[in-house]
Amino acid sequence: MNKPSQKSPWIWIPSLYMTEGIPYIVIIVVSVIMYKKLGISNSDIGLYTSLLYLPWVIKPIWSPIVDLFGTKRKWFLSMQFILSLVFFEVGLSTAGNQFFFITLAFFWMGAFASATNDIASDGMYLIALKPEQQSFFVGLRGTFYRIGMITGQGLIVMVAGYLETSLGDNSKAWSYTMTLVALLMLMLTFINSLATPKVEETAEKRAREASFGKVFSTFFTKKNIGISLAFVLLYRLGESQLVKMASPFLLEDRQTGGLGLSTSEVGFLYGTIGVIALLLGGILGGIAISRHGLGKWMIPMALSLNLPNLLYIGLAHFQPENILFAGTVVVIEQFGYGFGFAAYMIFLIYLAEGLFKTSHYALATGFMAMGMMFPGMISGYIQEWLGYTGFFIWVGIAMIPALAIAASVKYPKEFGKKIN
Repeated sequence: MNKPSQKSPWIWIPSLYMTEGIPYIVIIVVSVIMYKKLGISNSDIGLYTSLLYLPWVIKPIWSPIVDLFGTKRKWFLSMQFILSLVFFEVGLSTAGNQFFFITLAFFWMGAFASATNDIASDGMYLIALKPEQQSFFVGLRGTFYRIGMITGQGLIVMVAGYLETSLGDNSKAWSYTMTLVALLMLMLTFINSLATPKVEETAEKRAREASFGKVFSTFFTKKNIGISLAFVLLYRLGESQLVKMASPFLLEDRQTGGLGLSTSEVGFLYGTIGVIALLLGGILGGIAISRHGLGKWMIPMALSLNLPNLLYIGLAHFQPENILFAGTVVVIEQFGYGFGFAAYMIFLIYLAEGLFKTSHYALATGFMAMGMMFPGMISGYIQEWLGYTGFFIWVGIAMIPALAIAASVKYPKEFGKKIN
């Protein structure tokens, strides 16, 4: 039996979801920058760091262990502490001839710990909040997850760049940077130990009543599971390809079809005004669903996520020189993504409803990762074949299945609505 949470979600959701976002972005994105600055070839970086995605794709395999044994709080605090040790070891290992494979091994450990931390943290969110709270706080949850990612991709990289310049030694610079990441993770782990509620007495009853087979079978025998999984896989079909090619398009020379922006200009668009628009869209999306329910907002939010992608067709065709045009498109697209993604997250929560909601949510997000991974893998080939204008037209066509299935997917019309 779960105890009702006595601690305000406004206290523990921000730190918990920052601690989800930071290790993910450091392992997946910041590692690429670090290896590039330490002299690793692009082919090795592409091959080995891409494999670091795998734990997030296959995390449903061990999610029943998190669901059936121990408490979510013990799981995520343990994983966060392990992540602190992982980043500390990476910091100690940046020097030496074998640093690449040694640090890569630690990043692999960190990837599994981070994926497990995601399972347990999401489980805490699902069991500590009532359904109407889940829909209301989905915007805050997404906001602080993205703040964690911004901290990793922005502030941490800026610190590394400053240390590279001041020390004149990239190995030392990244050693100190990763040590700082370890200390940051340790601080957040301590904060989470104080802030998060103790809502589970024991998991022994669940362990006695269930098995791995039952956890998986109860997910795949849910009502309308086929169309629900099709929705999870297809809702972001267009966006999953756009997200891979948008930055290359903005950076590409005008002679080859791009806009010819500098790296700093692209960083400004996505790291400042784009982030503000994204966060605002996510918060408003969560509030809208909590007031009116998922039934009212599913189609508008599907349109919000997909229609702004069409604006890239105009950018590719006219190639405007003024950065204001690209900035306007990025703001509209990021706001629409944040607003439309709220419906998607609430649907995943709905799909996970039941006795094993932690494992079922991990399964749902595993399918979400699959829906992003495979289209993204082929997006570059499609762009090279069609050119940028043709590619963005294809992205527009790819939204049709998402809109069609959003109109036909089955869910309680009032799901997510706050009941007064």
